[in-house]
Amino acid sequence: MAQQNKLIIVESPAKARTITKFLGRGYKVEASQGHIRDLPKSQIGVDVDNNFEPKYITIRGRGEILTRIRKEAKAAKAVYLATDPDREGEDISWHLANILGIDPSTPCRVKFHEITEKEIKSAIKKPEPLDLNLVDAQQARRVLDRLVGYKISPLLWRKVRQGLSAGRVQSVATAMIVEREREIEAFQSEEYWTIAGDFPGFGARYQGQNGDKADLKSQEDCDAVIRRVREARFTVGNVKRGERKKYPAPPFTTSNLQQEASRKLGFTTSKTMQIAQQLYEGVDIAGVGTQGVVSYIRTDSTRVSDEAIASVRETILGRFGGEYLPATPNTYKSKKSAQDAHEAIRPTNMEYRPDQLKASLSRDQYRLYKLIYDRFLASQMTPAIYDTLGAEMAADTGDKFVYSGQHKRFAGFTAVYEEGHDDVQEEADTTLPALENGMELRLVDAHADQHFTQPPPRYTEASLVHALEELGIGRPSTYAPTISTITTRGYITRKNKRLEPTELGVVVTNMMTKYFPDIVDIDFTAEMEKELDEIETGAMDWHKVIADFYGPFEKTLEIADQSIEKVEIKDEVSDIPCEKCGAMMVYKTGRYGRFLACPNFPECKHTQALLKAIDAPCPECGGKLYERVSKRGRHFYGCENYPTCQFVSWDMPVTDKCPDCGGRMVLKRNAKGDAYHLCVNENCKKRVPVSAPEDE
Repeated sequence: MAQQNKLIIVESPAKARTITKFLGRGYKVEASQGHIRDLPKSQIGVDVDNNFEPKYITIRGRGEILTRIRKEAKAAKAVYLATDPDREGEDISWHLANILGIDPSTPCRVKFHEITEKEIKSAIKKPEPLDLNLVDAQQARRVLDRLVGYKISPLLWRKVRQGLSAGRVQSVATAMIVEREREIEAFQSEEYWTIAGDFPGFGARYQGQNGDKADLKSQEDCDAVIRRVREARFTVGNVKRGERKKYPAPPFTTSNLQQEASRKLGFTTSKTMQIAQQLYEGVDIAGVGTQGVVSYIRTDSTRVSDEAIASVRETILGRFGGEYLPATPNTYKSKKSAQDAHEAIRPTNMEYRPDQLKASLSRDQYRLYKLIYDRFLASQMTPAIYDTLGAEMAADTGDKFVYSGQHKRFAGFTAVYEEGHDDVQEEADTTLPALENGMELRLVDAHADQHFTQPPPRYTEASLVHALEELGIGRPSTYAPTISTITTRGYITRKNKRLEPTELGVVVTNMMTKYFPDIVDIDFTAEMEKELDEIETGAMDWHKVIADFYGPFEKTLEIADQSIEKVEIKDEVSDIPCEKCGAMMVYKTGRYGRFLACPNFPECKHTQALLKAIDAPCPECGGKLYERVSKRGRHFYGCENYPTCQFVSWDMPVTDKCPDCGGRMVLKRNAKGDAYHLCVNENCKKRVPVSAPEDE
């Protein structure tokens, strides 16, 4: 092979295809398909007696890829390592450099943060040496996670059950879900009542009498107030008018994107990252070709380049006009722990509007791209402006009602996008009443409402990611695999978008808390995360960080191995006989949720899916509908007559018909967890509040 091409090595074949189209002749682009070398699966692979040196081997199945890359590198004029611009990418490039005999101190590393022709061609002209601090930081994380996982997991196999695992981040995440469940179980609900008053043109809430705050414990308490105020004369006072500005949220970081995609699109964290990767690596745009349409997707920074700011400001001015464009660009502070190595997640080209790319994207790609595009566009727009009004309605009986409301006067960024929130209800936009001090009013009506204090809500994927980030546990790239792992291990289940611990999750967490308290301690884990970040900046030596951890950890392991007794988790017996041998089947938890298995295993290996029928019939054939679990752990509803009948639904169908159009309805929940029926007719979308089924 003639020495003429410059070889560029990336991670994925999709990225390789995109870059090849940009560079053309004179370049050869090969994909390593991720890691080439890693620690062996069959052993711990870390020499604890030799300064924790890792023992890397070529990953099984990568031999042919490595042979091809070696051949191309030998024939190339120059070799550039262009893996992802993060710790893991730097580590992959370092392994490739070692295998190919490339000096890491030479300009062999190419970094780009978006896969566009301009960015790729610019990056190729500015190769740089490998950042060995980044490599050390990744090695430290890999070694630490291997020591924790490969030392504790076998102990769990011996003491609890085969196939279990523990991990530096996964154990903390599981413990948080278990602890939240305990808070819910221990919660004592208290009854309280409120009174709403209807005045001409507006409503107000009862505050109390003679300066004392209302303390309404029963219907009788409320009836006494309502009788007293029904014929009272009210005078308006303490009228306060004002203006409130609501500012846009910053462009997406990785964790923000995972949270919003969970709230607004119902995506799991792993699905979000999978689709975001596709948008980053390149999609085939009709009439244009393959392009990466979003910038690098693993980032904890809100920083944006000057060029991107100029482009989005030009777009805002052209689409919305000057009043929607701030005089100077909006700036956002990143968190103290942010690495700031990459920009925020944004579109690579503002001219690629979501509606223009819709035909070139899959449905899920379009929805996620629109979320990213709209969030970035809104982040550089003017604030929304609300007129606010507060007033008191004082009765001649000494009772007082208060009014508080807001009306959006100028949409600002909300014309494009508004951030979602977990378990928080935004104040409604309303027409403000014309109230003046001294006005006299009559109460039109009043009604009492019974309430009960609510326990803290179970985590959603979005709220768990938010909590982990706030506590400094893990990093953006770890959240999706962490949630996926603890679901696969059977430590948690996902139901109605909420995460619940299983009995197995509780048992393992109890054991970890008792014998490995540091591993599940939030403060300890967060401090360890800081030390790992300091390796990245060169402030700490990775060998010392691991050594400081391993000494106490090794002693803890010895004590735990001697102290922990075998835990037997008894299987719950069902009332369903085994079709093969007649024994009563037992409930088991696998990677896809609960299922039925014969207790006579391994003599009898019969298993069957655990199906739960729902009341509503199949809307297509009238057959029974069963609740099932997908391979990713999500609950869905399918017809008993599958595959003859192909009906499936992520939301539970209900028997009620839409009161407006007569269409089919499904059970949904809002951010607070309140249940309602939603009409699936796109032209209707009627909502009907309901009480949640007790067996959910």
